[in-house]
Amino acid sequence: MKNECPSCEGTGWKPIETGGIRRVARCDCVKSREAEDLVARSRIPRRYQHCELDNFAVRKDPISGQPNLYLDAAKRLARGYVDEYPLDYGLLLIGPTGAGKTHLAVAIIRELMLTKGVPCLFYDFRDLLKEIQDSYNAVSQTSELQVLQPVLDAQVLLLDELAALNPSDWVKDTLGYIINSRYNQKRLTLITTTLPFGSMSAGVRQPSGESVPDVDASLNRYGVTLRSRLYEMCRVVEVQADDFRKAVKQAKFRSAAE
Repeated sequence: MKNECPSCEGTGWKPIETGGIRRVARCDCVKSREAEDLVARSRIPRRYQHCELDNFAVRKDPISGQPNLYLDAAKRLARGYVDEYPLDYGLLLIGPTGAGKTHLAVAIIRELMLTKGVPCLFYDFRDLLKEIQDSYNAVSQTSELQVLQPVLDAQVLLLDELAALNPSDWVKDTLGYIINSRYNQKRLTLITTTLPFGSMSAGVRQPSGESVPDVDASLNRYGVTLRSRLYEMCRVVEVQADDFRKAVKQAKFRSAAE
């Protein structure tokens, strides 16, 4: 171990004194390295490795000019979730594309790993399905169980980009197996989905102008039982905002070009 920590001089143990008795305790530098190892093993994509609660921007509403109430409430809830952990429920973050759901969810698991040493795992739902399908290939060196076991066992799982347009029976069964297993084991699950609140019949629309589907109706495509499980396992968090990539990133590109 390199001699780079002044507290333990690279031993991993620091001297402490309590009640006049000298002893040693695990150094904070070891805890820091262990937390960084958790992040490295969490599978957070490079695109989202910068995501923190502190750098989550509560953008202004384009009409009122005031801070977006949905983003502000979601950020405060995310901070409270980390501060109050351990908890007995996960989160279901719902909203349109580009609202910031993945940023918030990744920020939560990063904070849990770095500040509380909680093992977490990130999986894009589409990538997970692809890995499971690839495991059926005779040339593949993996099995379906090898792919799924870490997902089932993760202390905290972030399942990103759950879509419910027209899932096949196989997709329904796969998601049902994951959710039911984690439900029975009382493991926490964070889920992001592009299904926002509202009702098509009520004439409600997203900031993009598109019709807003009904969440219950959309989740029902995975089955009423699964929908019920999700509502019991997770607190629903609405994240409504304009597409960050379009509203902010494209504005920066245009500004740089001028």
